[in-house]
Amino acid sequence: MLFEYRYFGSSTVTSTSAATGLSFAPDTSRAPTFLRAELRQGLAFRECMSALHDVVVSDLRFKPKDRTAYFAWRSAQDELDWVVAATAQRESKAQLDAAMAELAQLRAKRDGRWGAFGAAKRRFFDWLYRRSLDAWFVLDPVVTVHPDEVSFECFSQDESSYGRLACSHEVFRHLGEVACGTTNVDYSQALYDEFQKIRDYKSTSLVVDPGGFEVKTGADDAFREVKIDLPDSWMRGFLQVGAAMTLPGAVRLRLHPMDVHNLCLHLRRRREKQGPRSLRFLLEPGRPIRVRIEPFDIVLECPRSVHTGPAAEIRVWGRRRLLTLERLVPVARHFDVVLLGSGMPSFWLADCGDLTYTLGLSGWTANDWSKAGNFDLLAPRGAVDPAAVEAVWAALSRDWRASTEGLSAAVGRDRGTVEAVMLQLAQAGRAMYDLRHGVWRKRELTREPLDLGGLRFSNEREEAASRLAFAKGVAVGAWPMPDGSVRLQGRAGGQACSLVLDADQRLRSGECGCSFYFRNRLKQGPCEHLLALRLAHDRRLGEILPPTPPPTPPPAPAEPPPAPRGFQPRVVRRSTPEERGFPTRSVHTHAVDASEPGRLADLLIDTGVVELVGDRRPFEADLRTILAGSKDAAVRARALWRVLESRDYVAEFYAEALDDLVTLFQEWG
Repeated sequence: MLFEYRYFGSSTVTSTSAATGLSFAPDTSRAPTFLRAELRQGLAFRECMSALHDVVVSDLRFKPKDRTAYFAWRSAQDELDWVVAATAQRESKAQLDAAMAELAQLRAKRDGRWGAFGAAKRRFFDWLYRRSLDAWFVLDPVVTVHPDEVSFECFSQDESSYGRLACSHEVFRHLGEVACGTTNVDYSQALYDEFQKIRDYKSTSLVVDPGGFEVKTGADDAFREVKIDLPDSWMRGFLQVGAAMTLPGAVRLRLHPMDVHNLCLHLRRRREKQGPRSLRFLLEPGRPIRVRIEPFDIVLECPRSVHTGPAAEIRVWGRRRLLTLERLVPVARHFDVVLLGSGMPSFWLADCGDLTYTLGLSGWTANDWSKAGNFDLLAPRGAVDPAAVEAVWAALSRDWRASTEGLSAAVGRDRGTVEAVMLQLAQAGRAMYDLRHGVWRKRELTREPLDLGGLRFSNEREEAASRLAFAKGVAVGAWPMPDGSVRLQGRAGGQACSLVLDADQRLRSGECGCSFYFRNRLKQGPCEHLLALRLAHDRRLGEILPPTPPPTPPPAPAEPPPAPRGFQPRVVRRSTPEERGFPTRSVHTHAVDASEPGRLADLLIDTGVVELVGDRRPFEADLRTILAGSKDAAVRARALWRVLESRDYVAEFYAEALDDLVTLFQEWG
């Protein structure tokens, strides 16, 4: 999806000993949107904008170590070691040492001559990184000016966190000319660095520059054209956030800032090595909120935060993303938490007086806003009369913000019709729901209308799964397992299927009788039937089956009755194949170097393929057995895959497919 931005100049910052000026360059290709104001609460604004920046740059996806340089050095070193080992005579070794010393001198001389080039290359890549980072910032900040507030919205790089800062007009001491609307602003790393210089003793002005809209088109040299090929997942995630804010049945909590501080402190002090990596909210009416931090089984009681709603127990994952709230603890009055359910998105609202910071988190970090598990948030909510859509949109455009009751009275429609229209507008990116004030706000995310048909689902399987689930063509039953995982079993679209979710609600295994699963297993992701099964379980759709009982173990064989006294049973000895003249089957094994299993274990651990728990000696023993068997890479890969799936000492492994391990053994030789 290609987006084009047109900026008049660049965002600038002026800083003196007495004043700081922040001037944003808006997208002049959109409707005029601008603001001139002087900040009254500079310190709180600085902290909220810094927290918004933390969301933009956050990327908690797994990143394996780059071992390219090490492998190149290891390959060269192996050749030298082989030469040294093959040189048996003293004279040859002395000559080799002299040659290696001369080679070291030549390499040092070469490094000296190429030093300036290497330094210039490093500076170039540093510049390239900053340039690429600035491109991300241009994508993210969406600024909306309303009659009562100014909001900044952004998305994280891993597309799992959403941030929004709403500044009431009371934040500003002097409010100048204002034009309501939504635009993108030119934003850079240097601009964020200047935010850190905001102080209370200095006056700070905030300008979304209207000058770009006043310049004649003849001054084209002053304009800067930016074209960015924006991934569909980014836009889909933004729409998912708007749809999630409208979901009913949310549980609202209010946490004291010190309780949020204590929660972040526990997350900083401990680093988990295995699942479940979740926060379990234990809610009892009239009692302090309690949060169980798993897998440490630490129960954090919040004595300053009392739960006033019904009893509930809700689990959320991806908790380390909450660390972006740390900077807001000193300036926040309280934190409102909106929980949509276990494994569902959650929203954390920091009330900083006239500023409100909203952090939206997807179900868990690895499953971002645009991936399977959340795609149903954009599912159709029912047909709506086009005349009703036009009437409601006109009323919202006139006032820029309105409650459902206010819109219903303005257009003369019932509440249900108005809610259906606003849900459709929120899914299209034309409006959003304000969780703090409980009102709808006009916010057109893009200049041109979006193609929802191409954004609703990332592939055909998700679309088919959504149709199955919402048509109630799924029957599902859930059975909790002793290790904390959950087994789902049932029927979807006439196919019998089952899957297992681990303690972190990630898909661990699945089975289905369809052709897609038969061809690909889970290498290309789950099939439509497994997706529909999980979706029906999460949203309580379709037929709910009773929990499937676990398979009963076969009865133990009965012990033979004791032999009568004086009776000796007859022992029949069968002859071996060798005694009958058959040749003995030989097992093809070969000698394995004593250090080879250890080096292979180092490779698997250092590259991030495997995470172990406890002693690594059993792992090396299994690797020695694998290496001593067949030399075929595919055979070795299958054996290693079975070890990784069945051994207790393997905490996690990150091989996406068996082909990855085959390639590893082919390179291993």
